[in-house]
Amino acid sequence: MKKILILCTGNSCRSQMAHGFLQSFNKDLIVRSAGTEASGKLNEKAVSVMKEIGIDLSEHTSDSVDMYLNEEWDFVITVCGGANEACPAFIGNVKNRLHIGFDDPSHAQGSDEFIMSEFYRVRDEIKEAFFEFYKKEIGS
Repeated sequence: MKKILILCTGNSCRSQMAHGFLQSFNKDLIVRSAGTEASGKLNEKAVSVMKEIGIDLSEHTSDSVDMYLNEEWDFVITVCGGANEACPAFIGNVKNRLHIGFDDPSHAQGSDEFIMSEFYRVRDEIKEAFFEFYKKEIGS
């Protein structure tokens, strides 16, 4: 079975959503997510927008990438967004490194409605991009 590690900086939002989607596409995949500066907790809005579509992240933990350096991975996927955000590098044993970048909705500013619309937008972008990855690389 394929082992996939999803990386970002805080491991509280985008990597968690991607983790949830991949696991929902195939329960047999081994999926983990981690951050170089793991926040230790999940973003409540990310958990909320995923729960609305039937994916429960409430049992997930925000973990440091250090936990996974000694494991072998089929894929390590970074999900950091814009140029102002450095993606972590993974120095462990990995067969395929990919980057599928997304804006960080937790940085959105403005009205509550606008901020939530950013979480929905990024959630839907993550679902689409990771479903394409899944179909192409893992198959069903």
